[in-house]
Amino acid sequence: MKRLFDLILALCAAIVLLLPVALVALAVRLTSRGPALYWSDRVGSNNRIFKMPKFRSMRVGTPAVATHLLSDPKVYLTPIGPFLRKSSLDELPQLWSILVGDMSFVGPRPALFNQADLIELRTRRGVHLLVPGLTGWAQVNGRDELPIPVKVQFDVDYLQRQSLGFDIRILWLTFVKVLRRDGVTH
Repeated sequence: MKRLFDLILALCAAIVLLLPVALVALAVRLTSRGPALYWSDRVGSNNRIFKMPKFRSMRVGTPAVATHLLSDPKVYLTPIGPFLRKSSLDELPQLWSILVGDMSFVGPRPALFNQADLIELRTRRGVHLLVPGLTGWAQVNGRDELPIPVKVQFDVDYLQRQSLGFDIRILWLTFVKVLRRDGVTH
């Protein structure tokens, strides 16, 4: 049921967002050197690595680490990078990952391949079995501001409570948070 929901919603979103996606891709290309998309190695279900696309908000050559680990993340942002991140428009290409089954609309956010502490804690708590999401319970409860153990506890809560109704609630809360631009620290 969840996979069917994801497919229908992703196809509808792809159709509705086709023009905005094209405009964002053009804006990225016109304001900075390099491709419009950045394909990030992420950890999926069962700790399998997959390539997750995002609109590039960082300059070409930025180290492949979590943004909070950069000494000064602002130095690496493209001219429209802050806007893309605050508006979450950089996440739109992840519809592709949902369509191919690497991601779901709702689940724990996929860890970077080198976030060993997050991966290990999620594996210990059974969260690694879930398909990662475009949004999740942790995102609507703090996003970038949460320390890893707290984030993983929200992921565990989602693992135990997951249902279509809970997913719809999380999607609604995500929509509200994106409109308010809550929880984005960089």
